[in-house]
Amino acid sequence: MTIQICRNLISFSLKNPNPLGLRKPHHQFSAIFSLLFSSSSSSSPNQSISLSDYLFHHHQFSPETLPNSFTGKFLKTPEKYDSILSFLKESGFSKTHLETVIKHAPRVLYANLDQTIKPKIKIFQDLGFSPTDIADIVSADPWILSRGADRLGPSILVLKSVLGSNAGVSRVLKICGWFLKCDLEKTMLPNVEFLKSCGVSSSQIVKYIYNFPRLFLHKPESIKKFVERVDELGMDRKSKGFLNAIRTISSMTVENWELKLELFRSLGFSEDDIVSVFRKAPQVFAVSERKIKESTRVLCGFGESDISLIVCHPDLLNLSVENRLKPRLRVVEILESKNLLRKKPSLTTVCKMSHKRFFEKFVLPHSNEVGKFLLPYLQNE
Repeated sequence: MTIQICRNLISFSLKNPNPLGLRKPHHQFSAIFSLLFSSSSSSSPNQSISLSDYLFHHHQFSPETLPNSFTGKFLKTPEKYDSILSFLKESGFSKTHLETVIKHAPRVLYANLDQTIKPKIKIFQDLGFSPTDIADIVSADPWILSRGADRLGPSILVLKSVLGSNAGVSRVLKICGWFLKCDLEKTMLPNVEFLKSCGVSSSQIVKYIYNFPRLFLHKPESIKKFVERVDELGMDRKSKGFLNAIRTISSMTVENWELKLELFRSLGFSEDDIVSVFRKAPQVFAVSERKIKESTRVLCGFGESDISLIVCHPDLLNLSVENRLKPRLRVVEILESKNLLRKKPSLTTVCKMSHKRFFEKFVLPHSNEVGKFLLPYLQNE
């Protein structure tokens, strides 16, 4: 029926070049298809248009942001979708916010506006969050609108008591919405208090919440076990690496931890070496097995270097093998072989200095000698 109407309108337009008093042909066809669409919408039930088409035509959603599941679903109650989207727009959600919410949590469109969505938005509003912050937080984790509201307010208050402000709460919720899925009074608060009792400062805790939020969502008994294991390795609770050590231990199972220890042993590290590396740079134990092997091979293969160098400077294992260690050490080898270095630099200096400083000191003055093939590595580090 729709195809026949389309054909009739086109035939009519060809016989009557200016039936609507329009000056330009493309305006004429635009008007004809508008008539076609409005005629089709009014004469056919809403089931004739898919939810994707509806969001695209009536709310200007970008096609790529529409969930595939919407393609085969037809409109039944467009008024409900309109009311939800209109409310969110009035609450400060931009088109981008709305597209993100619907793309990642399509069921929001099927939620009850008065009983499910409005109460959540009101909690944020009553606690003093700006419309933009609310939209940013919800779009970062749209499932907030689908979960119960009973835990939302208390969780936000707990976060605020630790972080000190709505700005801090907004910042962390944009990173990790998991804080609103857990009972923070049974997880985060006890963990924060326990870590404070271990000598960790409030400022350190806040910094780690921003950077490694899920650490604080472990069960309190798990955090205590992590601390026990860190203590057994001789980590000083007053050191800056104490929280880092806890995070590293928490990131792997006991079995994986044992495998990592076995790896270091196989590379020639003694038990004392392993403990020393952990105390100085616990994050190294979270590095992949392949990278640890390759970094150790490259570093120990340079000049007279050996395992003791890595034990003294374990953070070298965190550096990129392909983009830093290999090209830099190759440049130094070439310059040394051609006697272009007045004083041989230490390996740690070569590896740790800033990219700009290394380039200016070792590459730029000797670009012909180090070879053009090295420049891409050193320029795009």
